[in-house]
Amino acid sequence: MEITLQIFLLIVGFAMLIKGADWFVDGAAGIADRLRIPQLIIGLTIVAMGTSAPEAAISISASAKGSADIAVGNVLGSNIMNILIILGITAIITPLAVQKSTVKYEIPFVIIITSIFAALGLFDNTIDLFDGIILTALFLVYLFYLFIMAKKSKSEDNDNSVENTPKKKVWLLLLLIVIGVVLIIFGSDITVNAATELAKTFGMSERFIGLTVVAFGTSLPELVTSIAAAVKKKADLAIGNIVGSCIFNILFVIGISSLITPVAYQPEFLVDSLLCIGTGIILLLCVLNKDKELKRWGGILMLICYSFNFVYLISKG
Repeated sequence: MEITLQIFLLIVGFAMLIKGADWFVDGAAGIADRLRIPQLIIGLTIVAMGTSAPEAAISISASAKGSADIAVGNVLGSNIMNILIILGITAIITPLAVQKSTVKYEIPFVIIITSIFAALGLFDNTIDLFDGIILTALFLVYLFYLFIMAKKSKSEDNDNSVENTPKKKVWLLLLLIVIGVVLIIFGSDITVNAATELAKTFGMSERFIGLTVVAFGTSLPELVTSIAAAVKKKADLAIGNIVGSCIFNILFVIGISSLITPVAYQPEFLVDSLLCIGTGIILLLCVLNKDKELKRWGGILMLICYSFNFVYLISKG
């Protein structure tokens, strides 16, 4: 009976996180649109932060409760799933085009910041305030890069914007933001508690729960969005969006979490960090072709790689 209750609470927590993030993005994007902020900037910042909101809420809540293994495992597990599972499945549905900037800058940046994160964690087995300042500074550098990219594409974005679309009232947009934040906060609290209890019940480590169950739950927004886009044949920017989410997870989620409270980095996470770096390298190699696409064979390779990773996680429990 206790197990059933915790599984139910876990599902409720995930539902609150996903819906909360969805409403937060709708409200924030609506406010930004009324302030005439270009759509590209909205998509690269507010929407990306919104899809990373579940990871941020989970990691901050878990760290505050002393369950740092869930916090770190959630971020590393989400990034591994984002690339191997989400892009893998999406690429099998339809080949994914990749932008030059993603190949040249963003994918290598994911590999670099994951390496920095691992080095900072291994130095004293903690991501502390100083480390958080470094990660946050890199996050600001990334935001500046996005601003430059958005400025270059501003004219195109203005051409594509729809002026005749009915806009929601400001009070409704603000209400969506508030409700979204509340759902994210309470959803993260319920999810962390349920995941921790399940880990204890089944004798599994919090690291395993964070890398698998919690990571999958917080990656659901990206999974649903990417698959829906692939089915509609509009998945050209899927790789860029997923890569952006991975960057936010490391720099925004862990960076902000460590500014609030130190995040413990167990030595065992070195393997997971190396796997995360490896997934970035695999993605980079898969898109380095004349068509600049992640093809179906690349998607199949990614799913095979994740299956090996999952078997490894089960063996370590």
